[in-house]
Amino acid sequence: MYQFVKGRGIHLIDKEGKKYIDLISGISVNNIGHSNKAVRKAVAKQMKKYTHQMVYGEYVIGPQVKLARKLSKVLPEQLQSFYFLNSGSEATEGAIKLCRKYTGRSKLVAMRNAYHGSTTGALSLMSDEYYSSSFKPTLPNVYFADYNNIDSLEIIDNETAGVFVEMVQAESGYTVGEINFLATLAEKCKATGALLIVDEIQTGMGRTGKLFAFEHTNVVPDIMLLAKGLGGGMPISAFISSHEIMDCLKDKPILGHITTFGGHPVSCAAACATLDFIIDENLLASITEKERLFRELLVHPKISGISGKGLMLAVQLPSFEEVERTMKRCIERGLIIDWFLYNTTALRISPPLIITEKQIRKVCRILLEALD
Repeated sequence: MYQFVKGRGIHLIDKEGKKYIDLISGISVNNIGHSNKAVRKAVAKQMKKYTHQMVYGEYVIGPQVKLARKLSKVLPEQLQSFYFLNSGSEATEGAIKLCRKYTGRSKLVAMRNAYHGSTTGALSLMSDEYYSSSFKPTLPNVYFADYNNIDSLEIIDNETAGVFVEMVQAESGYTVGEINFLATLAEKCKATGALLIVDEIQTGMGRTGKLFAFEHTNVVPDIMLLAKGLGGGMPISAFISSHEIMDCLKDKPILGHITTFGGHPVSCAAACATLDFIIDENLLASITEKERLFRELLVHPKISGISGKGLMLAVQLPSFEEVERTMKRCIERGLIIDWFLYNTTALRISPPLIITEKQIRKVCRILLEALD
């Protein structure tokens, strides 16, 4: 078990002072690097003012308003109402309640091999019984379609409240959603009155080369989920929708959804600084080139392919044993790398977006040495 006592940029540092390159960003959390100066400054400034005041929605909290305004400027007009929480699982839970309340329906559809969190509702959206069987019963009336299989979308009907989908399936080995599949999914939801819920928990905040992955398509969700990279290392999440849809949580009951620490002022300040940093430093402009460089350099007889988009890439190896050996050899060489829940024969590459060309070349050198 490794113990790290400091993080700076793309590095984590252990108690002996050894530096490790973090190639997974705490699973797509530290998009702008560890201990980003802008985030640290924003957190310190907010800490001097106040921290928690009251449960969510009771008072006007300045950092929450500021973050909502910043996000509203980079999102389409259908996504202008924000509910801030603490984690991706909580955002999923909020979206489950929202789509059921708004439509008056209970049926949910998710994709096989999707991952939306580990709380009970989110766990119900996982198709693999290995992860959910020990916690049964989970939510009833949940059905599964096959990702990138248009024919399987027939399961969406007039009784469906919401359909959950990732633009890039995170735990299946960064499987990219096909344009025709996503467009047909959106049309099917519109035709049946089901709400389309796009999970951007891992893909959001620039990971794919766009601020949000749905921007690579013509699909605009009815509800969007954000977390992980939103807070620059601080815990914060959100489910986002239109004012019309979100307003249904206002009554019947009066506290349709509630959270104590959601939208914490310090986390909101960190998220504001994170969004500003991504935009001001023009990080998105270099993501495609960085992806190209990884794909160009990672050529080896043991690598059968690389899937994914932007700086979320999955390197396919022959077996889980090879993945385990490679991970062990990498960390011995100062490189932190990981695998996937549903794809145990692939290595996860999800570095901070600030990684440089020189650092990418070093990372690929270490990885190829580990494979040898």
